[in-house]
Amino acid sequence: MTTTARPKVSFRRRLLRLAETVTTPLLPADYLDLVAPLRAGAALRGRIVEVRPETPDAATVVIQPGRGWRGHLPGQYVRLGVDVDGVRQWRAYSLTSVPGGGDRLITITVKAIPDGKVSNHLVRRVRPGTIVQLDQAQGDFVLPAATPERVLFLTAGSGITPVMAMLRAGLPARADVVLVHSAPRRDDAIFGAELRALAATGALRLIERHTDTGGLLGVPELDELVPDHAERQTWACGPVGLLDAVERHWADRGVADRLHTERFRPTVISPGEGGAVTFTGAGVTVEADGATPILDAGENAGVLMPSGCRMGICFGCVVPLRQGAVRDLRNGDLTTAVPGDGVLIQTCVSAAAGTCDIEL
Repeated sequence: MTTTARPKVSFRRRLLRLAETVTTPLLPADYLDLVAPLRAGAALRGRIVEVRPETPDAATVVIQPGRGWRGHLPGQYVRLGVDVDGVRQWRAYSLTSVPGGGDRLITITVKAIPDGKVSNHLVRRVRPGTIVQLDQAQGDFVLPAATPERVLFLTAGSGITPVMAMLRAGLPARADVVLVHSAPRRDDAIFGAELRALAATGALRLIERHTDTGGLLGVPELDELVPDHAERQTWACGPVGLLDAVERHWADRGVADRLHTERFRPTVISPGEGGAVTFTGAGVTVEADGATPILDAGENAGVLMPSGCRMGICFGCVVPLRQGAVRDLRNGDLTTAVPGDGVLIQTCVSAAAGTCDIEL
């Protein structure tokens, strides 16, 4: 008679199976997330430690990242997931802290924009202790390994944020730095006092343009403001109009290879009533009115859609809104997204509020 030995099951595995039995339908990790959300091995999260006002409509958010955080380079950004009124919203923000700080804290600096659901929440409502979701840092708006001898920064509004990390990391000690920065008024300049202090010590040359009194900066003005600008390695970040003009100017001078740009939210979403809904995975586009749930519109077009209670209670129909705008049929609230935001919506209680792409 042949006897087959039973495989040995470790004591740890037995405990885990027992824990899973006790905690069903949740997993033991779900409970660990409640008491140790920043632990190693967990999904990457962060805990907000402090919110520091910078201007009347901007604030620096100090975050303690989880142990899985791999660090960042000056100029990179992080995607942040924050729950606003029960809906998880994702946005990308430049990191403004010096990499590798001894306290392991990171910072983002956020400017509240009109009707900005996430930016206003972070600047005015979020409180220390709040847990947020994080992705690893990314982006190539960074300095090269070999620091250029002469550097020009062109920034406007919150476009100063990625540049601030470069300055704080010691760039002025290694290069001749000129910063041309635009803000509506002197008090609206994010990091204004810190930048002026650097300029006062001779660490950099600062040129401020206050657009409410001096008008918008015309790129041709650089011939007078920074005569050698075409010879400098240049990093520009700000509104689309400024960056378009800068790119044309550098191309006309034949030095486009010396220009590096970072664009914030280049896609403009214009909410309306109804619109074309594209289910990206299925390759199907349908016209939906502003009163038909996206779940129904998809199913009527033969798209296989996840669903549950169909009343907005069970969250069985949650999918990513890749781009566009939807309206919550229960209360009329609008949700918008551009690629990279990672916004999740409930298709059973959401209708198209313009053209939108649903990721399936």
